[in-house]
Amino acid sequence: MENACCCTEKTKERSEEEYRNLVNRLSRIEGQIRGIRGMLDKNAYCPDILAQAAAANAALNAFSRELLSNHIRSCVVNDVRAGNDEVIDELLATLQKLMK
Repeated sequence: MENACCCTEKTKERSEEEYRNLVNRLSRIEGQIRGIRGMLDKNAYCPDILAQAAAANAALNAFSRELLSNHIRSCVVNDVRAGNDEVIDELLATLQKLMK
């Protein structure tokens, strides 16, 4: 894992691989959402739509886990090593938002 990121005030330079992986996940999620819309347009059976919505939700959670993991391994580690312990409070606040 590449730890040489440039995390600055509210921005982060991502490696091409990290960016591509995250965009690919989002593209698949967008496709799932469009599929759900299509099911609704075709009057699909409610449990079938709900199953697809649950799958899209799981995919979005997987995206969030990957993004969080990348953030911890790069920005958080680098900030802690640089003596910026405030990043821990920010991380905890982020985790609280994710666990709602």
